[in-house]
Amino acid sequence: MADNGDILLEVRGLRTSFFLDEGEVRAVDGATFSIRRGRILAIVGESGCGKSVTAYSVLRLIQPPGRIVGGRIVLYPRGRPPIDITALGEKSETLYDVRGGRISMIFQEPMTSLSPVHSVGNQICEAVLLHQPVARREAEARAVAMLGRVGIPGPEERLRQYPHELSGGMRQRVVIAMALACNPELLIADEPTTALDMTIQAQVLALIRTLQSDLGTSVLLITHDLGVVAQTAADVAVMYLGRIVEEAPVRALLKDPRHPYAMGLLQSLPSLSQGRARLPSIPGSVPALTEIPPGCPFHPRCPYMQAGRCDTGGPPDLREVAPDRLAACLRAEEIHT
Repeated sequence: MADNGDILLEVRGLRTSFFLDEGEVRAVDGATFSIRRGRILAIVGESGCGKSVTAYSVLRLIQPPGRIVGGRIVLYPRGRPPIDITALGEKSETLYDVRGGRISMIFQEPMTSLSPVHSVGNQICEAVLLHQPVARREAEARAVAMLGRVGIPGPEERLRQYPHELSGGMRQRVVIAMALACNPELLIADEPTTALDMTIQAQVLALIRTLQSDLGTSVLLITHDLGVVAQTAADVAVMYLGRIVEEAPVRALLKDPRHPYAMGLLQSLPSLSQGRARLPSIPGSVPALTEIPPGCPFHPRCPYMQAGRCDTGGPPDLREVAPDRLAACLRAEEIHT
């Protein structure tokens, strides 16, 4: 979908499994997508489809009994050789440099991301000192500047406060400031507005868009909210059962989805024109990850399923079905016509 020089992160065939007593749970099962420089890519899908596990895999944060069992994650830093993240050792200095330095992450709940016994300033300064060759005084100056940049009033005073002294919106701004303090090339935002009310959610999304534009940082946004996607992202990848089933520019996908699952997600959104009619929904439920059906994983819930074609063999490959449009559906062209 993009020239190689335009791509910052490329994920190909990523497979991340958890090995439990019940057997192998394939949380991410061959996910393929790419993130362009200076753009926001949203990964959207129902809860449990593998979005957060994908984000954690990019930073190699998967803990036992889980592990990456296949695929490649390649970072293309500007002016530097490509970095194959999946090939790095756990104690590799390059991996240490990637985590927090070249790729930062905003986690779902800021209170679990911040230490309750360290001041806000100490935590931001620690992130800077770990990845930048600067003195403590310069790290503090950078922390103050970044707190001001994310819209926190009186940043010098806030530097000495503890997380419990701040509101939920302020804590999330602190987490964003910490993530961006080292000028990463990629920011991963994992459901960054889940615990916030609608007003603060809008402010945080606007802040992420503004900072992304000003700093030129790429963003991987993990969400299940298509409204957030429409407001924030430039590109969108739809995930189902650990696989990307459609990838496209956000406006194109919202206007004209090509995969039946993406169609179902959009049709299930409330509308002012809906009136008293029953809201459409996707039939059935997401199967257990230990019981993924053969063929297309979505076929038991798909209104366009064709017996003998969609329910046999392996999952369909993600392929180009139109210019700048990828979909993993054997009948994508038939359905669209």
